[in-house]
Amino acid sequence: MNDDNGSNPTKTTPAERLSQVANHVAPPKRRRASKNKDDLPADYSDILGQLNSLRTIASTPDTKNKGYVRQKQAGKLWVRERVLQLLDEGSFHEVGSVSGTVQWKKLQGTREDPVSYIPSNNVQGFGTLRGRKVVFTADDFSIRAGHADGALMEKTIYMEKLAISLRLPIIKLVDGSSGGGSVTTIKTAGFSYIPPMPSFKMVTEQLNLGIPNLGAVLGPAIGLGAARVVACHFSVMAADIGALFNAGPKVVAGATFEEGLSFTDLGGPGMHCTNGTIDNLAANEQECFEQLRNVLSYLPNSGASLPPILPTEDPADRLCEELRTIIPRRKARMYDPRRIITTVVDTESWFEIGALWGTTAIVGLGRLCGRPVGIISLNCEVNAGALDAAGSQKVTRHLKFCDVFNIPILQFVDVPGYAIGTIAERTATMRHGVALATTYFATTTPVFSVVTRRVYGVAGGIMLDCRDPRMRVAWPSGEWGSLPLDGGIEVGHAAELKAIKDERARAARYKELEDEYTRLMNPVRTANAFGVEEIIDPAMTRQIAAEWLKHVYDELLPLRLLDRANGKIHPIFY
Repeated sequence: MNDDNGSNPTKTTPAERLSQVANHVAPPKRRRASKNKDDLPADYSDILGQLNSLRTIASTPDTKNKGYVRQKQAGKLWVRERVLQLLDEGSFHEVGSVSGTVQWKKLQGTREDPVSYIPSNNVQGFGTLRGRKVVFTADDFSIRAGHADGALMEKTIYMEKLAISLRLPIIKLVDGSSGGGSVTTIKTAGFSYIPPMPSFKMVTEQLNLGIPNLGAVLGPAIGLGAARVVACHFSVMAADIGALFNAGPKVVAGATFEEGLSFTDLGGPGMHCTNGTIDNLAANEQECFEQLRNVLSYLPNSGASLPPILPTEDPADRLCEELRTIIPRRKARMYDPRRIITTVVDTESWFEIGALWGTTAIVGLGRLCGRPVGIISLNCEVNAGALDAAGSQKVTRHLKFCDVFNIPILQFVDVPGYAIGTIAERTATMRHGVALATTYFATTTPVFSVVTRRVYGVAGGIMLDCRDPRMRVAWPSGEWGSLPLDGGIEVGHAAELKAIKDERARAARYKELEDEYTRLMNPVRTANAFGVEEIIDPAMTRQIAAEWLKHVYDELLPLRLLDRANGKIHPIFY
């Protein structure tokens, strides 16, 4: 039937008409509101409310808490302040956000509410550093000085496993014992226990898989906390608040009778940033965070990937003309080896590792045309560049570091040999030198060598002969042999010189021998015999090294990744 305006009737489907009739005959029943107080909200708002309450407590500092007050009086950031300052803004996602000790108040029926809450004394989760996703752990020294609580070990093990499973770098901010034991644990548990160490299996796997482990000492790192940060690929200590030791001053006083030691006396930066226990020193917490960001920028997420390549405006063919005159013609004079490094690598890309220990050697990371490269150099300004025990350990560690991360190595060689003398012998220089030699030959990351001046003895031989075929060039300033002329002439011509009784005549003969050997040691003569592959203009060093590195990244490193995946090579850091 038409309406008054003559329009078409409204069309309805059979299903709609049936529904209209059904509603007219039997309108839908409305559910009464339940009067049962035990009924729980359908949207789980009660559970979400409990979670929100606990998270609010955990993220809000208790300014009256003695631990928090002590933390601030020591000039340290609170744990969550640290996390937020370290990570990119808005990237913090916590794991185990409500783990800890809760006291519950029973309400009517099955309901309950938290009345007190002590969070787990370690904040852990995900975040990003300059856009790179990471997992992290951060000790809360304000709660039980970081000693173990009911959830800490499980949380830490879980994060260690996540780093392996997801192939993500792990950052460790250590302040306390990182879950190490306290005698009060015996009272709480009602029994003593044999110390477990379940996390170190995962840590060892991470290190050798090339999953970056980066640690910072942001307070007293004690026992397990000390072990966790030392067992990292890279570690840094805050100079104003950091210390590291196996046991604190009170325990030391009882065991060794060394009384009155402060944290700094026992294990401060002056101790551990100069003996190689900790790699780098930073002025404060913020500088620690910046060093962690910087070192990560050179590293892949794991040894199954290539190091990240960053854009750069520094041209590969940039001439380094200042290098032509950096090596003095007078052989006894020194020069600044770091100037060579900073001149060759991309502008502002040099990141030194371990500057305060093993100072006969210089190691670190740089970039050539945006590609990460490991740097090894000898330091002629310390012990004339003779490689001592600590220098050998430092280079050994860096070789393994670059090997697990697939980072090629550029080394600048000026080595008169291993250190000599009673101190060198007492510190086991040859033992550590042999360990360095085996590491050079056991690692497989590509190495390119630039001979800047001296190459003598076993130390020079292992540095330049560690790859076959050798990839090396020399500067015109190069000199080499089994022994330096100083001392070498006396040894080789001892009988002849001893037979000359007249002192002037002996000195004249020595001068004749010195001039003769110096003439014969012209590096061009070595090149004539193909004893050195090529002598180059030092100004061309960057261009030649950059070309080599590009080829390595384009052709050799992809094959290396396949060899690692197929089990042909097994880089080992520890």
